[in-house]
Amino acid sequence: MTTEIKSKRDPEGTRRRILDAATEEFAKGGLAGARVDQIARRAETNERMLYYYYGSKEGLFLAVLERQYARFRADEARLQISDEDPTVAVRTLARFVWDWYYEHPDFIRLVNSENLHEARHLKKSSQLHQLVNPVVDVLAEILRRGQRKGVFRDGIDVSQLYLTISALGYYVLSNRYTISAVLGRDVASQEEHERLAQLHGDMLLSYLTCPPPDRAQGE
Repeated sequence: MTTEIKSKRDPEGTRRRILDAATEEFAKGGLAGARVDQIARRAETNERMLYYYYGSKEGLFLAVLERQYARFRADEARLQISDEDPTVAVRTLARFVWDWYYEHPDFIRLVNSENLHEARHLKKSSQLHQLVNPVVDVLAEILRRGQRKGVFRDGIDVSQLYLTISALGYYVLSNRYTISAVLGRDVASQEEHERLAQLHGDMLLSYLTCPPPDRAQGE
C-alpha cells in the first residue's frame, strides 16, 4: 500500500503526524530553515499530501501556530478558578501562563519565528482572537470580583495586565541563553523558575492592591 493511499485512508492521523513533524522542524529552524521534504519524511507521508492538506509551507506554518494557541486555550479552559479568592485566582492564572510557557519551549521558538515575519501569518488567522480573548475575559472577571470586594484598585487596563503577565514569563524563557550567560546561572532551571514565579506573583499583587503612585502621594 502506497504512502498516499494510507494517508487518504487515515486523514486525521496524517494531519496529526504532519503537524507534529512540522512543529519540531519549524521550532528548530524557523519558517525559512524548515524543509518540506523533511517534514513529510518525518510524518511518514509525502510532500503531495502535505500540500493537499495545508496548501503551502506558509499555510502549514500557520496551522502549527494555531494548534499551539488552541492547546494553550484548551489547557486554560480546565482551570477551576471562578470561585477562588481573587488574589489566589490571579496567582493561579499567572502561574498557569508561566508554567505553560516553561513546559512548551516550542511555543516560544515558534512565536519568536513569527515575530521575525511581523506576524504576517497570524494576521491571516480567522480563529486567533477566539483562542486568546477568552483568557483575557477570565482575567477581567477575576479583577471585577476583586474590585467588588475592595481588594483590587480601580483603573486597571485588563489587556495591559495580561500582556504584563505574559511578558514576565515569556522574556526570561525567550532570552534564557543570553540572560544566563550574562548572569552566570541558568535562569530557566526549575529552581529559578520557581523563584521568579513567586517574585512575579508578588509584583502583580502589589500592583493590583496598591493605589497608583500619584494618588498615594496626594493622600
